[in-house]
Amino acid sequence: MQQVREWTAPAVSFVKRRRDPVVVQALRSATAATIAYVIALRLSPEAAPLTAPLTALLVVQVTLYATLTNGIRRVNAVVAGVLVAIAFSLLVGLTWWSLALLILASLAVGHLVRVDEYVPEVAISAMLVLGVTTHGDTAWARVLETLIGAVVGLACNLLLAPPVWVEEAGESIEGLARRVRQLMLRMGEEAAGRTPVDHAAARLHEARRLDHDIVEVDAALRQAEDSLRLNPRVREGLLHRVVLRTGLDTLEICTVVLRVLARTLTDLAKQREPDPLFGPETGATVEQLLSEIANAVVSFAVLVTTSVSANAESAEERLATELRQAAATRDKLAQQLLDEVQHDVRQWQLYGAVLTEVNRILDELDTEHRSHRLLEELDRHTREQRERLPRLTRLRERLGVQERMWRNRTGVGGRSR
Repeated sequence: MQQVREWTAPAVSFVKRRRDPVVVQALRSATAATIAYVIALRLSPEAAPLTAPLTALLVVQVTLYATLTNGIRRVNAVVAGVLVAIAFSLLVGLTWWSLALLILASLAVGHLVRVDEYVPEVAISAMLVLGVTTHGDTAWARVLETLIGAVVGLACNLLLAPPVWVEEAGESIEGLARRVRQLMLRMGEEAAGRTPVDHAAARLHEARRLDHDIVEVDAALRQAEDSLRLNPRVREGLLHRVVLRTGLDTLEICTVVLRVLARTLTDLAKQREPDPLFGPETGATVEQLLSEIANAVVSFAVLVTTSVSANAESAEERLATELRQAAATRDKLAQQLLDEVQHDVRQWQLYGAVLTEVNRILDELDTEHRSHRLLEELDRHTREQRERLPRLTRLRERLGVQERMWRNRTGVGGRSR
């Protein structure tokens, strides 16, 4: 049995790695570049048509949406540079001052045709074409090779649909939630006993470092959002994007509030040193409350990253149960803090701040609040799409009206008369 595990370990590792973005990008880019070079050898008059594989290499991206947008912009950039070079070759030729004018003109044209990050490619294409002897043949050969590379790059993603990176983004979101949970558990354990100021300050620094984790998760989520756009393998891509994005927004708000809570506990440790932050019973309640909220944070992340409806329903029920339990513990803590304030009013503001920050996290994790956020984001995206593509929206509405009229006349989809 041990030998079987050792033999299958490399295969399992390969299966796990084959969906890695770096591996996928390398394999698809190499394939597209090789195919583009083979085609260009037969169609281009150049002996070594390296522009075709170079274009395919730059066009092919991990997501279909990025491939389409980058391919169009790159073709525009190269064609614009070639046209500028042809004009300069006919008028002035290649000199040191014409090269300077060529670069300036190419960069200006690149901004005019709106090729974004490919503006330098306009100048590069113009310099390569202007630097050869047979300007006309090389110029049109470069255009042909660019078109070959772009078409091959686009075809690779159309025929071999790129992977959908929702699972990886979901793992990043769940990983962030689990790091938040670990921090909250440590804060709760320290709040239940005698907390030195340096320990409370260390938790504050940990809470601040969560901002770096959010940046990494946001990058993974942007890649997942791009992989959902224009992907034939995905249905309801907008809903997936909105669910993940609103989920990350909620976790980001929770981390901000958690950082404020860590600062409150640090200030409380400074004022009460060497005494504990809370009384024995109140400290135990704080630990219990933070533990329950920490579990709810993970359940929320599981909910927003679950695609199967049955699993989503069970995750939502678990989250609702944990939030109800945390709300009851919160009410118990509020009464205990009130009793402590009546005996000692010196830290009443900080006690009130602890309760306020806990309430904010619970409100953000509330399932009804999440539903309202989803509806608002869906309405916003729909409204923006209508404003951006008014003709397409009117065509869809007109087709919908005609379909309803046809169903009413034929009785299809309605009640039989």
